[in-house]
Amino acid sequence: MATQQHIVSSYDKELEHLNETILQMGGIAGSQLDQAMKSVLKRDSAMAKEVVESDYKVDDLEHEVATFTVRLLALRQPMAVDLRNIVAALKISSDIERIADYASNVAKRSIALARFPEIKLVQTLPLMGRQVQQMFKDVLDAYAQRNSEKAMQVWESDEEVDEMYTSLFRELLTYMMEDPRSITVCTLLLFMGKNLERAGDHITNISENIYFLVHGKPVYQDRPKFEESYYQVMKQAEDNAAPESGKTAKKRAKKAPRKKSTKE
Repeated sequence: MATQQHIVSSYDKELEHLNETILQMGGIAGSQLDQAMKSVLKRDSAMAKEVVESDYKVDDLEHEVATFTVRLLALRQPMAVDLRNIVAALKISSDIERIADYASNVAKRSIALARFPEIKLVQTLPLMGRQVQQMFKDVLDAYAQRNSEKAMQVWESDEEVDEMYTSLFRELLTYMMEDPRSITVCTLLLFMGKNLERAGDHITNISENIYFLVHGKPVYQDRPKFEESYYQVMKQAEDNAAPESGKTAKKRAKKAPRKKSTKE
């Protein structure tokens, strides 16, 4: 949506086309993210393959945005809000393309995950998926409405995704230490969680670009980040697993047969 009328009406149409293309990219990437999470929950490899195969659509649109913005910069020589509009669109298209790539990565790992027995105890991953999907929907609405307040609300909510990922990391690490047979499945789930966490980071990038577009200045606050380090998580998991390991060692010691004396 153009923020002001220009003497040359075709300029307004070009800016409108640029914004519509960004929202079209967002719609496709959002659908990919939704289908990728459904393929994980339903263990649907066919749906996951559709997500992977449709990734080229967002790539093509990103290329279109890049070409179009270069043309606008060269021919229109934009200033002030028009320049910010074009630069923000170029940056946002790159973030959306990365989000679509992460959705494709989740789908690829969903195909591999479907070959293994299901782990019922992992509840954090679906929650992460829903949180990231809602953040993405809200940030696209904020872009369409040029609503910097809504964009900053999304920016602040990224901390929840970080907390969920740390919780998932702790949960799966403990499970792998208790049952080494689950390492492959848990590793796939950890990669999925990392993909969602990175998608959340790109959504915060979009929020910052919306703020810049509206106000003409960057966000000076530090990004909200959950402070618990992975070292602390691993140490806690080891501490939790240690008592169990001690009990197992004692049981094995009791069951171990005594050596017969060589003396007659």
